[in-house]
Amino acid sequence: MSATQNLIQAEPVSRKLPRRGASRRAKRILRRIPVWLSVTVLLVVVLYPMLWMILGSFKTQGEFFANPTWALPESLNFANYIEAFTRGNIALNYRNSLLVTIPSVVLIIFLGVAAGYALEIMVWKGRRPTLLLIMAGIMVPGQMILVPLFTAYFKLGITDSLLPMILTYTAMGIPLTTFLMAAYFRSVPRELFEAATMDGSSPLRSFFVIGIPMMKNAMLTIGLVQFFSVFNDLLIALTFTTRPDLATIQVGLLSLSDQYGGTNYGALFAAVSINIVALLIVFIFLNKKIMAGMAAGSVKG
Repeated sequence: MSATQNLIQAEPVSRKLPRRGASRRAKRILRRIPVWLSVTVLLVVVLYPMLWMILGSFKTQGEFFANPTWALPESLNFANYIEAFTRGNIALNYRNSLLVTIPSVVLIIFLGVAAGYALEIMVWKGRRPTLLLIMAGIMVPGQMILVPLFTAYFKLGITDSLLPMILTYTAMGIPLTTFLMAAYFRSVPRELFEAATMDGSSPLRSFFVIGIPMMKNAMLTIGLVQFFSVFNDLLIALTFTTRPDLATIQVGLLSLSDQYGGTNYGALFAAVSINIVALLIVFIFLNKKIMAGMAAGSVKG
């Protein structure tokens, strides 16, 4: 009788277990619904303008004025892309943007990594005040120094080139890069550099052999942030562009508007689509490296 009673008492318990498991799954799903809704809303907010712009690049000028803004293009009109490359000189502007952006980012990263190494790893008197002085450059608005810089560049005779933009972007990008690189170096165990010094390695060799290899993900992350910042800048490029053949991609987009304020929206949308899609492809392929670099400096080694 005792064994039979135990079986009878165990049956309700075994029946309740699946119900509890199902209720837990339902609660988990209910908890995730707000997250899914939030992600869906963010995707719509971010992707819809891009999709609308790409579809708008195939519309004619008449479709922009005759049809609603959300209407689909009546046909795939590639004439807008042809006009963007001919009238807008997008190819030339892209070349100028790369000639300005790549040297600027290389200088920003190299000088920022070297400054972060010197301020965080090397021990010397006055490094903390020096770091605060460099960080003070972050608080200086770039708009305040454009006119004095243009005057200085004009007196040096270099305004008729891309060099003023490279120098300005480099100077404005070093403070933030130095601050971030110092934080990344702070997460690296100092014992590595001390052991290298005990083995006879000089600070310069330790920088190239240990410091730079350990900062690859961080350099890539900050480099991409600086790349997008320099590549998409308009104010500095517009200030130091003295000839149409020196215009960057952002300045070149202004050429698609005439002197009376009229804008060829199809060609403008096509040029912007070329600009954004190229940057989006770069970001997608390097997304994992960016996440690894962002996480590298968040944990103390």
